[in-house]
Amino acid sequence: MSPGDEIPTVKVTPDRYLTVRYAGASGDFNPIHVDDDFAKEVGLPGKILHGLWTMAQVARAQTEAAGGPHALKRLSVTFRGMGVPEREITVTGKVDRVEDGVAIVHAVAEQDGRAIIRNAEAELVLE
Repeated sequence: MSPGDEIPTVKVTPDRYLTVRYAGASGDFNPIHVDDDFAKEVGLPGKILHGLWTMAQVARAQTEAAGGPHALKRLSVTFRGMGVPEREITVTGKVDRVEDGVAIVHAVAEQDGRAIIRNAEAELVLE
């Protein structure tokens, strides 16, 4: 990895049941994630994705680019929007700099042309 290099793009389309499966795994059964009618009653377009699931897709893009999860030293993100099931999410990133064997990668996750995660910064240990 060198400054200016783009990491491989990760595209994922969460299916309609993802939020229920993720709720079971995470313990976050907030009805905005699992109950379409409730989510609409509180002004949302329907069920929304868990932010941490979306963050995990950003982490996935970093670890796939760096050769595995062992390479991810640090990840920080800014949550900027709500993701919804059944719409493709695209994660892109670019190497900002490399210092002492650690690449700093800036990334964004977008859905329907909107950044739902931005200002993501990962530190990846290079081998």
